[in-house]
Order: sequence, then structure tokens, then C-alpha cells
Amino acid sequence: MVKAGAAVIPPPLLPGDGRFGCGPSKVPARALAALADAAPTLLGTSHRQAPVKQLVARVREGLQELFGPPPGYEVALGNGGSTAFWDLATLCLIRERSQHLVFGEFSAKFAKAAAEAPFLAPPEILESEPGSHPEPRAGADVDAFCLTHNETSTGVSMEIGRPGREDQLVLVDATSAAGGLPLDPAQVDAYYFAPQKCLASEGGLWLALLSPAAIERAQLLESSDRWVPASLSLTTALQSSRLNQTYNTPAVATLFLLAQQLDWLLEQGGLDWAAARCRASSEIVYRWAAEREWARPFVPDPAQRSAVVATVDLDASIPAPRVSAILRQNGVVDTESYRKLERNQLRFGLFPAVEPEDVLQLTRCVDWVVEALRAEQI
Repeated sequence: MVKAGAAVIPPPLLPGDGRFGCGPSKVPARALAALADAAPTLLGTSHRQAPVKQLVARVREGLQELFGPPPGYEVALGNGGSTAFWDLATLCLIRERSQHLVFGEFSAKFAKAAAEAPFLAPPEILESEPGSHPEPRAGADVDAFCLTHNETSTGVSMEIGRPGREDQLVLVDATSAAGGLPLDPAQVDAYYFAPQKCLASEGGLWLALLSPAAIERAQLLESSDRWVPASLSLTTALQSSRLNQTYNTPAVATLFLLAQQLDWLLEQGGLDWAAARCRASSEIVYRWAAEREWARPFVPDPAQRSAVVATVDLDASIPAPRVSAILRQNGVVDTESYRKLERNQLRFGLFPAVEPEDVLQLTRCVDWVVEALRAEQI
């Protein structure tokens, strides 16, 4: 072993920005600069007054333009993030019984929420091993299919389509997918997400693209004898959203950063452009991993490999936590595997704000670290 200075990655190999986290993700410097400029007339002002209401309108209109849904779809938002929306959906969108595809940590959490709801029948849970996804069972006696567009914990994505009848809602967790993966919005009834991944903002906010059928279901359930607290009421959130407000006080900086990212995505070419950019970044990673004898893509089926969250297994002789630690010492951060997966793995967030050239530099940094470790130079 040599002195610690040998762990300094040569500067020409380093990315321009070393943030590759899967959430919170990279917030562009241009958005932070715009926030600083807007702060004197925006931050610390009432969220019931015009400046913040105009900001909410900008977000809602931007999401409508980004996704291009059929007529009648609406954008709602509220505080609490996707975790809160799981509870909200359990109360306001599942009538009696749901089907859940479980293939990682986050898809399992929604299934758990539905299973613990005393007013619902036990959900149908279809599971697969991490690194793959199950397929929905179309003939199921359920009134809601609960899907996950991208499983953040494992780097598995799935195509979204309607598995069953029109009266069976399709509820899609898109937290790490929205704004980075292709979508046909006509295939979903509630496409819900938080803004701290592809949308380059902070957490604590949920947003949802809602179909007329989802809105009607919420109105029906909330007018029944089912008790729904106001903070978890979808109809209340929708009524507030139509006024360009949230039910309770939002984080205004989060809304501003979200609006900045939406403006940027639309200026670049919208969802098609963003999806192509993420795909280009992911192809860099998967091609690199396939070419290394000490690495391999974790997801075996190329069709299920995520374009926004890439997971790469390393040979047992190369400790991934050590690789991530050395990268972090050099300003290349958040490459660790998802903690509960317990694999010798690297995980990279490849959201639209991440430059593909920086992704290429990231792979060069990993090569350097692995070579140094194998030569026992660090």
C-alpha cells in the first residue's frame, strides 16, 4: 500500500459535475442561479398570492405540455412526496382490491400500504426477483393495477400499458421515470411522481397526471362513508391545484427549481429529447460494463434495463463500497448500491440534467480506481 495521495484520480478523467445520485439528484447550477435572482420577490412570500400561484400554474402547464395527455387529464400536486401518494391512492383510488407488481423496495412499499388498509381486500401481489419485473395478470378481479415505471432501487424499468378493462384504473409510480422515460399517457390513469430525480428539484412534493376516470373514482370514494383526511384527499388536492395552489404551504424553492427544469426540457425538445438523452447515457454505462471482465449489468434482460438508473455488479474481488468511497473522495458522489439490495454493485443516476459526457468520464474514473485497487496502489 502507498500513501493516501495515490487515491487522487487524475483531473483529466474527472467529470465536469460529479453528482450521479438517484435522488435527490443533480440540480443544475443555472437553476440555482435563477432561484437566487428570483428570491427577493418569491421566497418568503405568501403561497396564496400571485407570484407563487403563477409558479404553480407554470408547473402544471409545463407538465401538460411535456406529457401531452388526452383531453380531460389534469395535473394535481400536493405535499408529502410519492410516499404520501401511496397512502392517498389507497384511500382515494382503490375501491376494493388492487394488483401490485413488486420488483424492488419502492414497488413493495405501495403493496404494503394497500395490504395494511383495513377497508380493502387483500391485494394481489405479483413478485419477481430484483433485476427483473413481473407481468400484470390481465384477468384479475381487481379495480386498480399498481405499476412502477422505473424501480429506483434496482435499475429495472417496464413498458406501461393497460393490462385490463377500462374500469380498472392504472396507477403508475413514476418517481424516477417522469421526464426521462417515454410514456403514452392514454395508458395511465394516475401517473404520479416526485420532482427530485428527472425533474432536477428537491423532494417533499407529489405531482400526478390524472385521467377523468381517476378523478371520477376519487370523487365517488370520497363521497362514500370512507373517511379520508383532508391532507390525503385527492379531490381536495385537485380543487386546490385548479386554483394553482396546494392545500397546505409548499416549498416554494422546490416548485421554482421544478419549473426551471420543465422549461429547459421543453426548450430542448420535450419528453422525446429527454428520453433519448437518458438512453444515450445508459448505453454508455451498459456498453462499458459489458466490455469489462470484472463488471456486468445487473439487469440481465436488456429490454428491462433502465435508461435513468443504471446498476452494475462488480466482481467479488473488487469491493464496490471501496470504489464508491474513492470516487467520493474525488468529488464523484452517490454511486453506492441501494442499501437494502446488499450487492457488490454501483448505481448511477442518469437523469436528463446529467451530461452524457460526464457519464463517460465517470466510467473512466471507475476504470482508474479498479486498476489502482487491483495493482494494490491504493
